[in-house]
Amino acid sequence: MFAVRTIVPMTINDLRKKYLDFFSSRNHTVITGKSLIPENDPTVLFTTAGMHPLVPFILGETHPAGNRLTGFQKCIRTQAIDEVGDSSHLTFFEMLGNWSLGDYFKEEAIKMSFEFLTSPQWLGIDVEKLSVTVFAGDDLVLADTTSAEIWESLGIPGERIHFLGRKDNWWGPAGETGPCGPDTEMFIDTGMDPCGTDCKPGCGCGKYMEIWNDVFLEYIKQADGSFVPMERKCVDTGMGIDRTAAILQGKTTVYDTEAFRPLIGIVEELTGKKYGIDEEIDKSIRIICDHVKTAAFILGDEQGAKPSNLGQGYILRRLIRRAIRHARKLGVEEKFLLKPAEMVIEINREIYPELARKKKLILSELELEEGRFLKTLQKGVLEFEKLLPNLLKGAKRIVPGRIAFKLYDTYGFPIEITEELASEHGLSVDRQGFDKAFQKHQELSKKGAEKGFKGGLADNSEMTTRLHTSTHLLHKALHIVLGDHVQQKGSNITTERLRFDFDHPEKMAPEEIAQVENLVNEQIQKDLPVSMEIISLEEAKQKGAFAFFGDRYEEKVKVYSIGEFSKEVCGGPHVKRTGELGEFKIVKEQSSSAGVRRIRAVLKDPEETQ
Repeated sequence: MFAVRTIVPMTINDLRKKYLDFFSSRNHTVITGKSLIPENDPTVLFTTAGMHPLVPFILGETHPAGNRLTGFQKCIRTQAIDEVGDSSHLTFFEMLGNWSLGDYFKEEAIKMSFEFLTSPQWLGIDVEKLSVTVFAGDDLVLADTTSAEIWESLGIPGERIHFLGRKDNWWGPAGETGPCGPDTEMFIDTGMDPCGTDCKPGCGCGKYMEIWNDVFLEYIKQADGSFVPMERKCVDTGMGIDRTAAILQGKTTVYDTEAFRPLIGIVEELTGKKYGIDEEIDKSIRIICDHVKTAAFILGDEQGAKPSNLGQGYILRRLIRRAIRHARKLGVEEKFLLKPAEMVIEINREIYPELARKKKLILSELELEEGRFLKTLQKGVLEFEKLLPNLLKGAKRIVPGRIAFKLYDTYGFPIEITEELASEHGLSVDRQGFDKAFQKHQELSKKGAEKGFKGGLADNSEMTTRLHTSTHLLHKALHIVLGDHVQQKGSNITTERLRFDFDHPEKMAPEEIAQVENLVNEQIQKDLPVSMEIISLEEAKQKGAFAFFGDRYEEKVKVYSIGEFSKEVCGGPHVKRTGELGEFKIVKEQSSSAGVRRIRAVLKDPEETQ
């Protein structure tokens, strides 16, 4: 148990109320939290901190509620998804925060943090359990000795004030430039044994748990990498409710509070596994609970997102499918997501009424996605069984990494399930070979994103090949619907979606978008052949092939024809027939730049469209 002294055990709702009451009494205006899906911020898919909705005001705009603010914000972070299931990491969490927009700075911020944490009127945490970290400085910015001196003046001895580097105690801008600065983080000693002589806050062993972070936005990072002091310095703080409540309740993990215990009970009931006996079982149960909760909050958000192969929808799909995979590890073969999701809604409906309002949508989307993934698993199992006879003949009795990766890349088959099936037949999986193939895939994707690899393709996988072929149909359809002025200005294709930029002076009307979609799907339904010939660029143009990037082509070019519908100069991979593509769907049409429009589109699996 965490050895932390408090006046009385405190629920999550108690903690939230005390925090807002404390800062309200210090002249802060309580503001409402915003959507999980940030507005006008392309740098992140989800709101990851309470300060995200406040960026324009940190940069100088006047906030209508004043320059002292406090509130709570629902957040999602997926960077450390592999750590979810331990004692403290979550993908969805609630962040308490207070902000100064050019008002108070380090001294008042730190003093208020200290008072709220340690005063018997508020949290009453024993000062002896409190340690802090501050920025150690580097070649670009001096050490934050000011914060260290303030902490020491409040009674935190020097041996519990730790100077750490930029990785731990610096908040940088989301993009290349913007507001940034040092931070000071507050940690509670959980009472665990130290991991070694150098055990300290930030080491990650679990002895010290971070509960609050005061960020001092005092610099603007320039394009050349230098830091210029801000004229109007700001404070941005964040306290994670789950971690703090767990400590105040004397719990050993964030999953032991009232936010998760009823949910764990439902998963125990559905799996027949008991929580708290075996660490591997516990980890899977925690992952299921966390991911179902996060999925429910994404689906139930005011802006919302649905499972898909791009953006927020892709993260949502990944979380749902990961929860299903861990349920399988616990022996669950059938659908199971609805009962845990209903419990998430019940636990959180008072503070987040949007969950109750959108309950029907949440449950229906979870059921649909669960059904889709179970079909994916079935397809993968069938393919594995086809390969099995040859695999069993091998002297090494091993599934090569390239085959395991093909199952993953082509069928969406998780490597863990391949390992599970292999084990059942006395085989092992070349995990190193799989990891190598997966790393190569990631590198190609990264190159595609950064350098427009192969004309904007992330890789040569089945999905990107299908999406790439679809751009040819899209290009021709745009010509037919909008006019001959349409010319491709660029494209970017990943395994999840295609992005296509083209000349057009105005926003497409809904009926024009529908016409383009219909034209593309008509060609797919016709199952047209896709053929290629190598001819001169001049001959290609005479035959009517699209070729708008003349300075990029060699003397001889590849021309791909899709039946009699489309003819285009191209060097990328293509399917053999349009029937392989599936259903084409435009998900967004928007401006890319002056006179240039951008379309994002996806393909549904051919089997799903039959």
